[in-house]
Amino acid sequence: MTGITTTLKELHRGERDLEHDLLAAAERHRADHEFHHVATDVARWSREHTRRLAEAGHAYGLDLGGPADNPTPGALAALREKAAEALGRRPEAGLLLLHDLRELHLAATRNSLHWEMLAQAAQAARDEQLLELASICHPRTLRQIRWTNTMLKELSPQLLLTVR
Repeated sequence: MTGITTTLKELHRGERDLEHDLLAAAERHRADHEFHHVATDVARWSREHTRRLAEAGHAYGLDLGGPADNPTPGALAALREKAAEALGRRPEAGLLLLHDLRELHLAATRNSLHWEMLAQAAQAARDEQLLELASICHPRTLRQIRWTNTMLKELSPQLLLTVR
């Protein structure tokens, strides 16, 4: 196993986890429509990254698999939606949102570091396909970081000062 294959595996797992975490947070905070919709949208980027990484892994003998299957909505989804609505009206929901944003920010930052390392290795190895992959995906990861950072800056003052 090479450093590139290790990085591809780590990045694949990180993007898959970030997609899952974004979608879970979107469901938990369904009452906050802006957060819910943006988190769902940026989760699609991680899903796309996961798919592209799996394709790139084939050239290195890796079978990374594609994005995780999304479960079909059902009775459990309806129950989660009602719980999110009820929680959305409580002050503790704000602290949970800050916690989720912090964890999402750290996960996206970790992925960004892996994208940077992969791009540098691809450049050194003159691997144009990997370099193109990093050039396409890394900017989206940076936007995920900026979104979580902006949300943390906007929400922290009001939420931390109102929860007692």
